Amino acid sequence: MVKDLVPRVHFYDQDFVDMYDRTWVWLDEIWHQGDKDAAFPEGFFTYGDDGTISLFDASVSSLFLVYSNQTYSPYSMIDFFYSHQGEDGEIADVYDIASGKPVYSEDNPKGLSLPLLSYVEYVFYHKIGNKKRLKDIVPMLEKYFAWVQKTAMAPNGLYQVPYSATHMGNLPREGAVYTVDYNASVAVFALYMSYIGDILNDKELAFRYKRVYFSIKTRINSMMWDDEDHFYYDLDGDENRIRNKHIGAYWTLLAEIPNDEYASFIIEELKDDKEFGTENPFPTVPVSSKYFSADGNGYSGGVSPFCTYIVVKGLMNYGGFVFARECTIRHMYFILDTLHPDAEQLGDVWEVYKPLSEGPAATPEGMINKKRYLPSIGLVTIALIIENIIGLDISLPRKTVNWTMQSLEEMGIEGLSLKKNNITILANKNARGWEIRLESEKLYYFTISIIDEDKKKTLPIPSGKCSMLIDKL
Repeated sequence: MVKDLVPRVHFYDQDFVDMYDRTWVWLDEIWHQGDKDAAFPEGFFTYGDDGTISLFDASVSSLFLVYSNQTYSPYSMIDFFYSHQGEDGEIADVYDIASGKPVYSEDNPKGLSLPLLSYVEYVFYHKIGNKKRLKDIVPMLEKYFAWVQKTAMAPNGLYQVPYSATHMGNLPREGAVYTVDYNASVAVFALYMSYIGDILNDKELAFRYKRVYFSIKTRINSMMWDDEDHFYYDLDGDENRIRNKHIGAYWTLLAEIPNDEYASFIIEELKDDKEFGTENPFPTVPVSSKYFSADGNGYSGGVSPFCTYIVVKGLMNYGGFVFARECTIRHMYFILDTLHPDAEQLGDVWEVYKPLSEGPAATPEGMINKKRYLPSIGLVTIALIIENIIGLDISLPRKTVNWTMQSLEEMGIEGLSLKKNNITILANKNARGWEIRLESEKLYYFTISIIDEDKKKTLPIPSGKCSMLIDKL
């Protein structure tokens, strides 16, 4: 059974555990086993069966495949794109698997996509711990970014891309030329390249990308921030702000672009039920928008698990663990209620959800709400369950596991492989009080933070089994 090969999660709501397990089973059903002489020696999966693979899908999928104990290689699909990189650095968004050639479309003739690769590689490093890989792929990432700059950077230093490159479907843009989400994603790429430079102790690399990062950050803050509305907006061709709010502005949190004051303004909008704070957080356009629809209307008011992931990770950069966790749990309940609309009927999971009630978002003519779109759904049902609902932050190179809990609850993870070190961390209540049981094959450092009880402690965890009583921390 697949669930014997991947880590087991424990949570007080068994429906969450079942959803986690079910996602791995769905993945197993469509996973193609690897062949050492094939394009994907360690296996792969795609959404649909048209013979193509998407860089966007591969990138976001890899963010939860890192938790598969390498049962499903997170490297395999990403490496396919590196192996087909053009001489000019091009890595297109879509490739034909059989020929290895890029596939372009009318609405994206240059094959641009969100530049997520440095973020993905940074996650790989901390979850799987291969420093040599970072050294090997840096030249490819640099060539790729040079191609993005050459293809999409305008004379004003901002980036101009087709709307389809932002992967936001039918999100209304009102003539936007410089989109805030794409420009902030470029900042994310540069920021994580600078972090990779720090990891490799390559001061020149780190400095160069910090300069790129601060350049795009300054432009976004000076040109896209509106002092009156306290929000980031897309720009038209004359660099005028288009006062059309959408969830893409929250890429700025992931890119660490707002100062604390700016961040507090846009985070408040996530809590406001007249803006982005709907029962199922966070719709692609706010309730106050003329484009908002209670039925979702695709990306014109629907809730996308991918966007939820971006917002949640952005909130974590600004100390928003409790709010981010609450919103993740709320979103999970809408996913579950759509999968199980009643006791006798089985539903499914979708690319976009309704913001105010359970169910898949309606879509306009010509757009498909993808059913069982695992690249996006797995971000929530696997990655966010481990990282934000259970609350584990793991770094293999640092030999650290940080567990942030809002309050004491029965939950944890069992059989998570950190390279050659299988670990188990479980919290439960017994006659002696709240206890955390730990099991490990090698030494690592464990930090427990319980927010409601204002407790925090870091301890070295030896190999073997041990436990700690929370009352004695």
